[in-house]
Amino acid sequence: MFIFNNTTSSSSGFLLTAFPGLEHADVWISIPVCCLYTVALLGNSMILFVIITERSLHKPMYYFLSMLAAADLCLTITTLPTVLGVLWFYSREISLKACLIQMYLVHTFSFLESSVLVAMAFDRFMAICNPLQYAVVLTDMMSLVIGLIIFIRQVIFMFPCGLALSNMSFRGGQELSHPFCYHPDVIKYTHSNPWINNFWGMFLQLFLNGTDLLFILFSYVLILRTVLTIVTPRKQQKALGTCVCHICAVTVFYVPMITLSLAHRLFNSTPRVICSILANIYLLLPPVLNPVIYSLKTRMIRQAIFQLFQFKSSKRPNMRGLRRR
Repeated sequence: MFIFNNTTSSSSGFLLTAFPGLEHADVWISIPVCCLYTVALLGNSMILFVIITERSLHKPMYYFLSMLAAADLCLTITTLPTVLGVLWFYSREISLKACLIQMYLVHTFSFLESSVLVAMAFDRFMAICNPLQYAVVLTDMMSLVIGLIIFIRQVIFMFPCGLALSNMSFRGGQELSHPFCYHPDVIKYTHSNPWINNFWGMFLQLFLNGTDLLFILFSYVLILRTVLTIVTPRKQQKALGTCVCHICAVTVFYVPMITLSLAHRLFNSTPRVICSILANIYLLLPPVLNPVIYSLKTRMIRQAIFQLFQFKSSKRPNMRGLRRR
């Protein structure tokens, strides 16, 4: 998908940058970055595999978790080639077509993750505020319908954006602030009015991510109101404990995203290296932390992972015994 080489200028593409001003340390920076990518790929793959193979996890809560892991996995794979290409091989140039495809995919999977977080907030709302109706409302079919609605929502909003991007012309050979293509960074170099395109991008982000965040906050207001009506403090802690993982996932996704968007669109004097660090945090932090948080805090996931490793470890001695026979 991504076409890049070691040249330093081009009239039909862009130049990627890992960390502006720190090019001499790219090799050393690549070590922790590769570790984070490895954790993200293995962690989310493990979550997906466990939920698919373990029948006890075939429930709405874990269906939504698998959607979150899939979105994180796709987002990680989308940026992996260019990030490692810049850090390992100093392959900075990316063709315009590849850049637009990557930019489209980055924002599509980002909006997809936001929508999945809303679905997970609805799941927690039903489980705490309407526990008697939970099994009736959130059936397997309803989980499938919610997944289809999320997919259709992405198509409705992102497909026209893809068509609009394909018809734009850009000034090639420009240096970007990140090792991947990010809309506020790329759109500055369009031949048309960049302010209009930047405003449309900000409106789309505010409409999609903003409405998602408002729905999540409203859900937690209702959850908190319900929890406060519980008399026993122990039951209050138990009810809120089921929301800890989702709250962490929402925080690690929205805080870097909002910070990066403000740094690009409102604070033009922000140093490029700060924007680059924020962008890498925005794209790497959720895929890395989400599987770790859910593995540590969710008992069912943790038990399923332990059982998977125990099965593999018990299978090895049996295989050795068969070979000896």
